Formats: sequence, C-alpha cells, structure tokens
Amino acid sequence: MFRPKIPTMPTPTGLVSPPAVVRPTAVEPVQTPPAPVAQRPTVQITPGTALTVIGAGTAVVLIVGTILVSMLLATAVTAASVAVCAVVVRSLIAFSAKRR
Repeated sequence: MFRPKIPTMPTPTGLVSPPAVVRPTAVEPVQTPPAPVAQRPTVQITPGTALTVIGAGTAVVLIVGTILVSMLLATAVTAASVAVCAVVVRSLIAFSAKRR
C-alpha cells in the first residue's frame, strides 16, 4: 500500500521508424564592428565641490535625524498620556465601586 507503483514502459506496437539523423552544421561567427568610444568629459572634483557635497549630506542626515527623533518623542508623549489616562480611569472606577 505504501510502496510506490512504478509504471512499466509499454512495448511499441505497429511500425516503428528509425530515429532521424541530425547532422551539425558549422557555425560562423558574425563580425561586429567595434563599439564607438564615448567622448565624455571626465568629472573633476574640486575642493569646493567636495565641501558642497559633504555639507549637503550632513544637512540631509541632520534633517532626517530630527524628523525621526521628533516622531519618537511624539510616540513617547502619547504613550505617557495614555498611561496617565488609564490610571485616572482606574482610580475613578475604584472610587465609584467603594461608594456603592
């Protein structure tokens, strides 16, 4: 029951044709012209350009850091206010339960 059943290859019946013979042909490489060399100007980094790039990168890092810290601070303030509200509601429920 748990053994796999392997099908047997049936024997061919009727006329069987011999396999076709494929003769390989010679492959000739295609001659491609050389690619033209682009005449681009080389990029030259001057000290002023380097300082500009460094300054821009520093500004981006500071701005993104400020945004992320402010989002973290907003989350912390929200969590603290929810905790204070929970304590107040709990004390109000306890106080109203005592009075009954």
